Amino acid sequence: MGFITNIISMFGGAIITLIAFILLYIIVRFILNRQMRGISDTALIRQIILFSIAIMGLIAFILALPMPSEIRGQVSSFLGIILSAVFAFSSTTFIGNMLAGILLRLINNFRSGDFVKVGDYFGRVSERGLFHTELQTVDRDLITLPNLFLATNPVKVTHSQGTFISAEVSLGYDVPHQQIKNCLLDAAKRAGLTDPFVHITSLGDFSVVFKIHGLLEDIKRVLTAKSVLHEHILDTLHEADIEIVSPGFVNQRQVGETIFIPKKQKVKEVQPKDDASPEKLIFDKAEQAESLEKRKHKLEELDPKIKVLQAELKEAKDDESKATIEGKIKKLKDIKERMLSNLEQDQQSLDKTS
Repeated sequence: MGFITNIISMFGGAIITLIAFILLYIIVRFILNRQMRGISDTALIRQIILFSIAIMGLIAFILALPMPSEIRGQVSSFLGIILSAVFAFSSTTFIGNMLAGILLRLINNFRSGDFVKVGDYFGRVSERGLFHTELQTVDRDLITLPNLFLATNPVKVTHSQGTFISAEVSLGYDVPHQQIKNCLLDAAKRAGLTDPFVHITSLGDFSVVFKIHGLLEDIKRVLTAKSVLHEHILDTLHEADIEIVSPGFVNQRQVGETIFIPKKQKVKEVQPKDDASPEKLIFDKAEQAESLEKRKHKLEELDPKIKVLQAELKEAKDDESKATIEGKIKKLKDIKERMLSNLEQDQQSLDKTS
């Protein structure tokens, strides 16, 4: 009993400090969970605040340990040196990733659900954290990239308003280029691309290289759009009796008058249902993350509307106007509560897929 009493008397201050910061951490986390429900970037803000409290608590606990004033000064200096060194070498530590995460949020050049390419990695953003960013690739796999990597490398983001899809085809000099251009433009229109145009990119020894470009407005179809464009290029060229075959290949074989165009067959093409499109199956988590972020932004728009109505309520004079405004406020608050509940459930579901 005396031993325990001595321990408490010696380390009582440090223990109280530790307990105080643990309670502070729990209380702040509880408040953040309640007050920041449905707000965009909640995870990032929570992580920054809670991480700061944890660091301060650790430093306060060390300084609260029983030690002579001289040693306390040395420890304080040592902690200062360590913190300075951490920030000085932050480019290679988790502190660097944290600062890069904050920087990426401030720049905000991409969001959850966007198609991005950085280095050799391409995919849709499925999660944005304080220390890392997660991409869902075309193989449906999840890749975690340090935020420092994204902050120090060029990031190509597919424009949300649409992106240009292109395809190349090389044909012989015996085919008029204007005829090929018309076929390629027709193929782009059939593929659902807008504002198509054709460039002749190369004049080879045996063939001419044509490149068709077209604007794809629905960027969620970016994977299958190029395949569809290739299909229609085949169809339009074959319908115009244009062979897609190397002139060198033709000159090296005794083929007579054989035309290398497959005969058109009446085959009923099975169109997949919209819900079963490859992009939705591949980027399922990124789709959910994008939907969550959009709904969070819509949720944030409710608070200003409620405040405006509350201001109108204070200025209202007759009971009928007050009742009408109160009804609108109640309706918006009910919508907000339902959205919050749905968001929490969907967020938990998304976290389970990680």
